[in-house]
Amino acid sequence: MQMRQLGTTGPHASAIGLGCMGMSALYGPADRAESLATIHAALDAGVTLLDTGDFYAMGHNELLINEALRTAPAAHRERALLSVKFGALRGPDGGWSGYDGRPAAVKNFAAYSLQRLGTDHIDVYRIARVDPDVPIEETVGAIADLVKAGYVRHIGLSEAGAETIRRATAVAPISDLQIEYSLISRGIEDEILPVCRELGVGITAYGVLSRGLISGHWSRDRKLADTDFRSFSPRFGGANVDHNLGLVEALRKVADDKGVSVAQIAIAWVLAQGPKHATAIVPLIGSRTRAQLTEALGSLDATLDADDLAAIEEAVPAGAAAGDRYREAQMAFLDSEKKK
Repeated sequence: MQMRQLGTTGPHASAIGLGCMGMSALYGPADRAESLATIHAALDAGVTLLDTGDFYAMGHNELLINEALRTAPAAHRERALLSVKFGALRGPDGGWSGYDGRPAAVKNFAAYSLQRLGTDHIDVYRIARVDPDVPIEETVGAIADLVKAGYVRHIGLSEAGAETIRRATAVAPISDLQIEYSLISRGIEDEILPVCRELGVGITAYGVLSRGLISGHWSRDRKLADTDFRSFSPRFGGANVDHNLGLVEALRKVADDKGVSVAQIAIAWVLAQGPKHATAIVPLIGSRTRAQLTEALGSLDATLDADDLAAIEEAVPAGAAAGDRYREAQMAFLDSEKKK
């Protein structure tokens, strides 16, 4: 397994991480046994970075990871790095009611995550969305207190804008920014990515397959469960999905010429954005099955040269996607999307 350092101050992690959210929430029903088997297969393959959130099915995902690690070989448990997001407020009905970045809340969230995960420390801890009512300095300062106490090893950010990143790094070292980045979600290239590279902040990129949309396996007629948030995601609806699947077909031609799958070339493109810079980009793959995991890991063997990258750019130019990445109400929570 290739390894990359998360920023200039963060841990060394596998070049690809496993995003575990879909094993518990938001993509419809999941198979628990297959989820556990997939985590074990990822660890067997050398994946060390496991990403979760304490609000994924209200703690279910953390408990699932706990079980997977408890039943994995000791060497795998020791190598595993846990990246945890906190701060989202939810109700018993599963509804969302904002974010809480107050220092007391930060430490409360951490206490419960440590218990559910069955560990004495969290490797990277970050608020899932910047709380607009709490200065980022206070939220990051509270995590820094947890670092000093030994409960957290590294501080991360999630969906933070350039100004917020600068303010956060003035308080404490930031290992990485977790943010959506893919062939059809390239907004970070304008300002956020340059600032991260300037400040030595790594990127853990989620949504590298745009929640399956650019995996090469998506069908316009696919039926979605009511609990699958893609059923109301702008990019998956109406004329938007037809346009976006047209981009996938253009990408498929490039992938076929390269002898790889669409998913593999899409992940390989994200991987290729990092090595020439001091700070790494680590894609988080949301595989829920061993078959999906095997395909995704194959991207590590897909080396893209300048001609390949040019062909990909022609097939899927920056800004070519139709539809926002979230609904309007959710976009409002993204500090990364705030306009000056």
